[in-house]
Amino acid sequence: MSLHPIILFDGVCNLCNHTVDFVIRRKHGGQFRFVALQSETGEKLRQHFSVPADTDSVVLIYNENVYFESDAILKTAWLLSYPWRLAVLFKIIPLRWRNKLYRWIASNRYKWFGKRETCRIPTVAERRQFPAWDDLKL
Repeated sequence: MSLHPIILFDGVCNLCNHTVDFVIRRKHGGQFRFVALQSETGEKLRQHFSVPADTDSVVLIYNENVYFESDAILKTAWLLSYPWRLAVLFKIIPLRWRNKLYRWIASNRYKWFGKRETCRIPTVAERRQFPAWDDLKL
């Protein structure tokens, strides 16, 4: 299994790409790996971890566990440093309500934040954080 948490994200979604940028800027040492859902590696990870084919929002794979929707966001925040890990306090809100809010934002993300023509292409400095299937130790 990959030693790094893997974030599957919608590669054409501006909000999702800004989230990836946010995590990259706040996690020194490159702890996270990022894979666009639309990529070949994203498809293979979906199959390997039985992620439903219709999933089009953030998924976190960490320590053989798969986190979806608000749980993915809160677990990612927990893996970041202070003060971002305090977001875990939102777990006091029932999962059903958190995911309802998450789905509302996700369903409006293109309208509010826009959409790219193609998936994100990592910079040279970011490339090691955007692995191909063969780079993952699964």
